[in-house]
Amino acid sequence: MSEPANKKWLGSAFIGAAFLMATSAIGPGFITQTTVFTAKQGASFGFVILVSIIIDIVVQLNIWNAIAASRMKASDLVNKLLPGAGYLLGVLVVAGGLVFNIGNVAGCGLGLQTLFGIDATTGAIASGVFAIIIFLVKEFGKAMDSLAKWLGIVMILMVIAVAIIAQPPMAEVVKETVWPSQIHLISILALVGGTVGGYISFAGAHRMLDASANRPIKMAEVNKAAVSGIVISGIMRVCLFVAAFGVIATGFVPDAANPAPSIFKHVLGHTGEKIFGIIFWCAAITSVVGASYTSASFMENWHPFFLKQRQWVIVGFIAIATTCFALFGQPIKILVAAGAINGLILPVYMVFILWAFMSRKLMPNFKQRGWLLIAGWIATILVAYMSWMALADL
Repeated sequence: MSEPANKKWLGSAFIGAAFLMATSAIGPGFITQTTVFTAKQGASFGFVILVSIIIDIVVQLNIWNAIAASRMKASDLVNKLLPGAGYLLGVLVVAGGLVFNIGNVAGCGLGLQTLFGIDATTGAIASGVFAIIIFLVKEFGKAMDSLAKWLGIVMILMVIAVAIIAQPPMAEVVKETVWPSQIHLISILALVGGTVGGYISFAGAHRMLDASANRPIKMAEVNKAAVSGIVISGIMRVCLFVAAFGVIATGFVPDAANPAPSIFKHVLGHTGEKIFGIIFWCAAITSVVGASYTSASFMENWHPFFLKQRQWVIVGFIAIATTCFALFGQPIKILVAAGAINGLILPVYMVFILWAFMSRKLMPNFKQRGWLLIAGWIATILVAYMSWMALADL
């Protein structure tokens, strides 16, 4: 392969990795969470988003750098530092990924129900079959990249349009974002956990590693893709926030049972409902794909079977989540617990990631930038503190 062709291929792979990470973060919970927090905190939620994005970038850069420099997936890297710990990390990620996938499949069903009026369970099963088909094609990696990329673009453009039509009071948004009248630490933890916690950050990092195969990885490309993933999810979060705040600022009270669709309906009527259905389905199906792919990647060092039959392991993972929702419905309490665990386990695996940078054996040809290493430790301590505060409030 010629150098220009290789560069073009690698660039495409990194873009796919960035979108996979971003769309894995932008799931049904992401949309509902943003709307609920905006309704409760008003314009000051802008500050929470700003701080969480800064922490997200620091966390993601460190994770992607460690995986790219070591050329090892997270569980293998952690096992090298502390034998057996990588398996525990894998179990936590896979368990959380499965629970979230049940919620993601449920989101697919609700999205199609809003769009076409069909039963949510039927919509969930149809979406599960669609996701399985993506992984049955010969080059499922490219199919997955394309799905994440194009559906991600569709979601963002639609939300931007709704945000513009909502006409939010931007002067108040900017003021409260820079100098908030109230600060919610638990909200910051929830946003960080929902963006780079659990399996989400590893979705893009592991895809980057798989796509690069034995080719050399340039850290400049890694950094660009890592930041791009956070920027993509950040744009979606900000646009959802300003759209919701634009409506709430008029005195409208969102439906407590279904806050997000009620916002879209208030802005654009019946058309707004349909647009929400499209956005919700896109968010849910891309999260199903991201969670399934990443969870399977954490199983690869459990037994040779999981690596050799990775395609069918992913298919099985989707089938199990779809079947669980079809039979038992969406376990709300478990989903809430899994969301909290995403933020709670983040400081644990960040300690391993930052520890890895100090091992010359694991990364003989790479030295992490001092400022990013220090920022990584500060972010880890901050998230650990917020996690402690969250537990104290239980």
